[in-house]
Amino acid sequence: MRALVITASNRASAGIYEDESGPLLADLLRQAAGCEVDGPVVVPDGDPVESALRKGLADGYDVIVTTGGTGVTPMDLTPEMTSRVISREIPGIAEAIRLANREKVPTSILSRGLAGQAGKTLIVNLPGSSGGVRDGVAVLAPILRHTVEQIQGGDHPR
Repeated sequence: MRALVITASNRASAGIYEDESGPLLADLLRQAAGCEVDGPVVVPDGDPVESALRKGLADGYDVIVTTGGTGVTPMDLTPEMTSRVISREIPGIAEAIRLANREKVPTSILSRGLAGQAGKTLIVNLPGSSGGVRDGVAVLAPILRHTVEQIQGGDHPR
């Protein structure tokens, strides 16, 4: 499975601080889900996220996972950019990610991240924190291959 990691961060893209969640996400997708990973591509939140998603689709990635931009601040626009690109939501994935560690991190339910399908590509938004990335990949890893196979027209195993 070919995966692309996109980090949505105004400050990391401006060089104010180093992106930490993107490299962590790429490593976890390699280790836990067996993906061949490109990125992270670091972009400011907003329209550049949509552009990066569309480029990833054009490049034929099986899965694109974003980190960052899912909160409730006025600058958190990754879900809005993702909704411009996906054709179908897969709400159960986003719901499971929000609930993954809710007991320890009650604010995890504030993430507005989406999961959905764009053509034959799965797109998932994860929070920008390292904990949110770890929790998100813990949810994704066991279902990722099956989900991608289904999106790409595979049948259910019998």
